[in-house]
Amino acid sequence: MGRRTVTVHHVRAVLAGARSAGFDLLPLLQEAQIPPLLLGDDRALITSAQFARLFRALYRTTQDEFLGLSAVPSRPGTFAMMCHASLGCRDLGAAVERGAAFYGLFPGGPELELHVDADGGEARFSVGNDFERDEERFLTECVLAIWHRLASWLIGRRIPLTSASFSYPAPPHADEYALLFDCPVRFGAGRTEAVFGAHWLTAPLVRDEAALDAMLRRAPFDLLSRPAYGTTVAEQVRRTLTRRLRTSPRLPELGEVAARLAVSPATLRRRLRQEGTSFQQLKDHVRRDAAIAGLAESGEPIAELAARLGFSEDTAFHRAFRRWTGTTPGAYRIASGGQGVS
Repeated sequence: MGRRTVTVHHVRAVLAGARSAGFDLLPLLQEAQIPPLLLGDDRALITSAQFARLFRALYRTTQDEFLGLSAVPSRPGTFAMMCHASLGCRDLGAAVERGAAFYGLFPGGPELELHVDADGGEARFSVGNDFERDEERFLTECVLAIWHRLASWLIGRRIPLTSASFSYPAPPHADEYALLFDCPVRFGAGRTEAVFGAHWLTAPLVRDEAALDAMLRRAPFDLLSRPAYGTTVAEQVRRTLTRRLRTSPRLPELGEVAARLAVSPATLRRRLRQEGTSFQQLKDHVRRDAAIAGLAESGEPIAELAARLGFSEDTAFHRAFRRWTGTTPGAYRIASGGQGVS
């Protein structure tokens, strides 16, 4: 419960390479339990489990770690070998440099570069090329996001980004980028890059071969899915709300959460506002994601699901769900392939 959802834009984007290569998309969607009907609804959302299944199906079908989004495929195992090559480095900076050099050996791969500003204060990790078949820039954004998450995983601490910039105009779903990268985002920049404090480059690597093997069994989706390190206020609030919803339909009020985090309600409001969200928005998102997961992955009756999520009346749940997704709970359950009674 409480797992984050994925917008239909990302589903369309991740399928683009397989579509252009002539693969039949219907079996892929069926294996992921994503009804094709949802692809035509701009407000549709799927569960992270459905998206993970789609990722794995595409990997196996295309035999390409770039999912057909680059003119030159990346053979399965390339990312793993890059990780193994980087693991023995003395610090994060050396590991990033080695990983960038590794991918530079393959034509058509990402052109990666690490640059430290002249004053030594900030480091910039950039992706210098566009991929031929990546019309939605999904692969470009995945490369940037995965490298940030991999770097954080290698040192065992989340590296906060100062900013993220993209060399193309803002897309219609631009508001999703701040959540994906958890930092201010700019479009129409000179290059696509993520900026962070250069001092992180001297951090030692804390992972060993056993940990790497375990991570690779879940990669790359677990890296792409923005693991919560619990370092932002929004993540801490969301985690508190999600845990409560597992045991009670009554979500805590702002004052109760503020006391748990040892801050005043006014401070909590201000910090959430600085992170681009609000307490009410987080409550809505926790309930929305739990509702979508319940409808798509269980046969729980809708009335019982509504009560479990804290709605006093079915009609209130229906109104909220229509506001979140543009459709009713019953219609969503049918479209997503979920089973159960309404």
